[in-house]
Amino acid sequence: MNELLEAFRLVLAPDVLIAILLSSIYGLVVGSLPGLSATMATALLVPVTFYLSPIAAVASIIAASAMAIFSGDIPGCLLRIPGTPASAAYTDEAYAMTRNGQAEVALGAGLWFSALGGIAGTISLVVMAPVLAELALNFSTYEYFWLAFLGLMCATLVARSSPVKAIASMLIGLLVACIGMENPGGVPRFTFGVAELLGGIEPIPALVGVFAVSEVIRAIVSPEPPPLPARKFGRILAGQLALTRKYWRQMTRGNVVGIIIGVLPGAGADMAAWVSYAMSKRFSREPKKFGTGHPEGLVEAGASNNASLASGWVPALLFGIPGDTITAIAIGVLYMKGLNPGPTLFTERASSMYALYIIFILANIIMIPLGIMMIRAASSILRAPRAAIMPVILVCCAVGAFATGNNLFAVILVAVFGIIGYVMENNGFPVAAMVLGIVMGTMVEQSFVTSLIKSDGSLLPFFERPVSAVLAAMTISALLWPAFIWSWRRFRLRRQEHAL
Repeated sequence: MNELLEAFRLVLAPDVLIAILLSSIYGLVVGSLPGLSATMATALLVPVTFYLSPIAAVASIIAASAMAIFSGDIPGCLLRIPGTPASAAYTDEAYAMTRNGQAEVALGAGLWFSALGGIAGTISLVVMAPVLAELALNFSTYEYFWLAFLGLMCATLVARSSPVKAIASMLIGLLVACIGMENPGGVPRFTFGVAELLGGIEPIPALVGVFAVSEVIRAIVSPEPPPLPARKFGRILAGQLALTRKYWRQMTRGNVVGIIIGVLPGAGADMAAWVSYAMSKRFSREPKKFGTGHPEGLVEAGASNNASLASGWVPALLFGIPGDTITAIAIGVLYMKGLNPGPTLFTERASSMYALYIIFILANIIMIPLGIMMIRAASSILRAPRAAIMPVILVCCAVGAFATGNNLFAVILVAVFGIIGYVMENNGFPVAAMVLGIVMGTMVEQSFVTSLIKSDGSLLPFFERPVSAVLAAMTISALLWPAFIWSWRRFRLRRQEHAL
């Protein structure tokens, strides 16, 4: 009890409360700007943490990352441009709801279920930290390979178009991920003598290009659409309790999936959102409604990405193993402030750990009022003429791309991927599947090559370990799913022809 009271005293210190408030506002703004991801928002905060107390420094990281993950849904819903990679999984769904006049429902669902997911992830951090950390440590590169591969196969389940085209798009993304020399062999690949390509292609320029710039190109070549009603948003959270009662199973499943994926090193909110949205569509009673403005996928994926954010701190705090890029940055801040990760952190600095739990819960609670304010501030985008908003988006894309590496080559990449994304979408190839391939490609290759080195070239260990065998069966099933659907359609078509 004394440790808990001390934790409340630490959190209620003026510098900590101010850090939480300012970091929350900062995270909301950065996450809502296309190209500026939650990881970037966290990284840009590190120099500021030099001047903060240990608890205030970690609080700023927690608050900014949680807010940025949510606010990435705002441009995705209003403009079909995801602010963060995690929101790319359900951007089309949210944008369809906006076109159907349900922007409040879509944005409210993103806010409400993100907050609930964050609280669920915090509970897992408090209650199940030792168990989940032990499970993550038992995973070898064999399990990580199948897990990453399974994430790639989710592209076939998420795609509204042909599953074959989805796999083709995903393979293009994997090809892009091969560029550069950051591979297990350290050999330059597909650089064509361009020095800037030696470092590979970052996911952020590709993400901004295929989603944002392609949308600008589409706006240039297509006629002005009918204007949306010039009105202010109504009650953002209206109807969310009804959605919670209706889709409580999906919300719970999203929380569980997000917690499990978040605790696995290298996975993070991006994979959690993709896997949860794919599962929602796969097990839905109304799968044909997905992509037309159906809230079911938003509920599950929104709950999953923020749940994974909190659970990603489990291996980070216990063993110094980052759950994702955000916790990798956070580990550096912990060491810098003398909160060295490890089991002793929970015994020698128990009050600091309780303080972190309180900060997580507090950040997800204040997300609701601050998120509503941010949504209302962004609502003017709906009423702005396209000719005025598209150049601003283009400038934001260029600035965000330049900020990723402080070089103009990233801006050129954004333009190139914008053209690629426009051509692909015009021909029915889902660009989200390509982005997924770019994001997950490195993890797949490194896990596969490392596993082959450990097994001396043998493929049997990929199937011998129990967890690895289960993941392999799930992945192969997802891979063969398009072939099964194609065969089933041909079979039904032949039966109909014989019947006639």
